[in-house]
Amino acid sequence: MKSQSHPLAILSGRRTPFCRAWGDLAAAHPVSLGVAAVEAALQQAQLTPDAVDEVVMGNVSGPADSANIARVISLNAGIPHDRIAHTVNRNCASGMESLLTGWQILNERRAKTVVAGGTESMSSIPLLFRSSAADLLTKLSRQKTLLGRLKVLSRLRPKHFKPVPGVMLGLTDPTCGLNMGQTAENLAREFAISRADQDAFALASHVAASDARERCFLSGEVAPYDVGTGGDVSLIEKDGVPRSSQTLAALEKLHPIFAQDDVGTVTAGNSCPLTDGAAAVVLKRAADVDITSQTPLGYVTSYAIAGCDPTRMGLGPVYAVARLLKETGLSLSHFDLFEINEAFAAQVLACLAAMESDRFAQQELNRSDALGEIPRDRLNVNGGAIALGHPVGTTGTRMVITLLRALRERGLHRGLATLCVGGGQGVAMVVETAI
Repeated sequence: MKSQSHPLAILSGRRTPFCRAWGDLAAAHPVSLGVAAVEAALQQAQLTPDAVDEVVMGNVSGPADSANIARVISLNAGIPHDRIAHTVNRNCASGMESLLTGWQILNERRAKTVVAGGTESMSSIPLLFRSSAADLLTKLSRQKTLLGRLKVLSRLRPKHFKPVPGVMLGLTDPTCGLNMGQTAENLAREFAISRADQDAFALASHVAASDARERCFLSGEVAPYDVGTGGDVSLIEKDGVPRSSQTLAALEKLHPIFAQDDVGTVTAGNSCPLTDGAAAVVLKRAADVDITSQTPLGYVTSYAIAGCDPTRMGLGPVYAVARLLKETGLSLSHFDLFEINEAFAAQVLACLAAMESDRFAQQELNRSDALGEIPRDRLNVNGGAIALGHPVGTTGTRMVITLLRALRERGLHRGLATLCVGGGQGVAMVVETAI
C-alpha cells in the first residue's frame, strides 16, 4: 500500500487503437504496438527519449522472439541503451502493475522519469504442438539416416497434427482447472445473475463506448497506428471493438460458450473479446513536477492488492477495494467515477452485488457492514472491456488513462480503478486530478 503522502504523477497517457484479435492489428508485433504507445506518450509529455531513466511494461503472452519485451520496446523507441527496462506480469493487472513498479522505482530515487505501460498481441499467441508430437519431431531431428527418419515418420498420426491453442491454456487456471469463463459462470450462479441482466450490461457498455468514440473522447488517448507497408499505408485511428449497431436482440441470440447444454449464461456477447493493443504513461514523483510549467494528467495516490479463491477470481476487485478502503479511511462515497474491468458482465455484476451485501462483508471481508453501492451512472462511463476490448497486459494502463481523462472532462476529482486477475487476485487504485 502506497502512502498518500508520496503521490505518483502521470504526466501523459496514450495508447494504440484496440482491435479484435485476428483483425486489423493481427500483423502488428507486440513490440511495435508498445513502441507506438511509448513514442506517443513521450510526445504528449513533450519529452525526448533520452529523458527516460527506466521503462517498465506489462505483458502476459511474452513473444518468443522478444524476451524481456520492455527492453526491446525501450531500445526500439530510441531510449538510450544505458537506460534499464524490465517486464512485469500480474496477468490481467499487468498494465496496472507496471505503474506500481514505476512508483516504487521513483520513490527509491533509482530514476527521475519512468515510462510504464503494457502491450499485448493476443493474435500472435501461438498454436502449440502436443507433447507426443513434439517428442516424435525431436526424435526425427536426431536421426542421421533416411531409414531412421522414415521409421519415425511412420509413427506420426493425424492426432499429432491437431494443435493446442496457447490462448486457451493461458485462459485456464492451472490450480483449479477452470477457464476464466467458467469462473464467471460460478459467480452468475452464486449471485443469481440472470442472462438478461448480463446482456443488458453488455449492451450498455457498447452504447457508452460507441458514444465516447463518436464524440471523439477516445481519440484524445488513441494514437493512430500505421499497419501499412511501403506505399500501401493503412492508418487505424479508432478502436475497432465497440459496435454502435449492437442490439439486445442480437445479444439474446448468442449461445453460452462456457457451459454445456446451453444451461449457462455467459456468452461471447457479454464477455470481453480477445484484443490487441498497447498503452503507455510517463511517470514522475509528484514532488519533482513543476506544475507551473507542466500540468500532469493526474496522480495515483493509493492502491491495494488482495488475493481470493481462483474459482471466484472475478471477485478480486471486492477484496482489493475492501483493503483499500480500510487502509485509506475512504469510502465509496468519496469517489466521483469508477472503473471496474469488464472481463465478463457476470463478474462485474457479481462484484457490485458483493459490495452491497452485508452478509458478504461479514463472511468474507471481516466487516460488519457492506462496502457500499457504486452508482451505475458513474461506472465505466465511456464503456468497458466488453466494448473496448481487453488486451490483457495493457488494460490496467488503459483504465487509468481513461478514468483520469473522464474525471477531467467532467471537472471531477477522484476515481477508483479496479480489476480482477486470473489466478484469484484483485488490484484497486485511487487516482486524482489534483493533489
